[in-house]
Amino acid sequence: MMRILCLVALLILAGCASAPKQVNNACAIFDQRDGWINNWHSAAQKTSREFGVPIPVLMATIYTESSFRPYARPPRTKLLGFIPWKRQSTAYGFSQALNGTWDRYRRETGRSGASRSNFDDAIHFIGWYHFQSYRTNGIARNDAYSLYLAYHSGHSGYSRGVWRNSSVAKNGAKRTADMAKRYDVQLRGCGRLR
Repeated sequence: MMRILCLVALLILAGCASAPKQVNNACAIFDQRDGWINNWHSAAQKTSREFGVPIPVLMATIYTESSFRPYARPPRTKLLGFIPWKRQSTAYGFSQALNGTWDRYRRETGRSGASRSNFDDAIHFIGWYHFQSYRTNGIARNDAYSLYLAYHSGHSGYSRGVWRNSSVAKNGAKRTADMAKRYDVQLRGCGRLR
């Protein structure tokens, strides 16, 4: 009996530690992660209600940042062209939040145990960050393109317009906005948005 319980626990944890198979369809993502312990739709709804950021915008941000990979990291730079060296930044997890920004989030929200590799925490972080963009920069909470620019460039970087000369930021913003529209249509079709 104990072996069966351990096997079930391992299977549950293994499902939590990998990206969903179909990340281009929001309904499929939520169908793949709708367990009692790990319910992504419920976490997305709670975050959307708390911060006023639509679920498709939250999900599209994760899609662009990590493709729903819980342990995503930027690639390492190469020393002498071939020796793996330091990473380009401290970005990590679903949200690709930087260490300093994540620490600030945990301090300001009181979520000291939050983890970037936990979907519930990561989507809450994204809702919180987009809400800060709304308060700081006046960006509408349904403007996926501009929210992503602020997410990528930081609030002060966004207000200074550093993204204007960054094809990476603009391409990411376009990708996020396009996916938010696609996720919105999908979620309305499967009844996950009301």
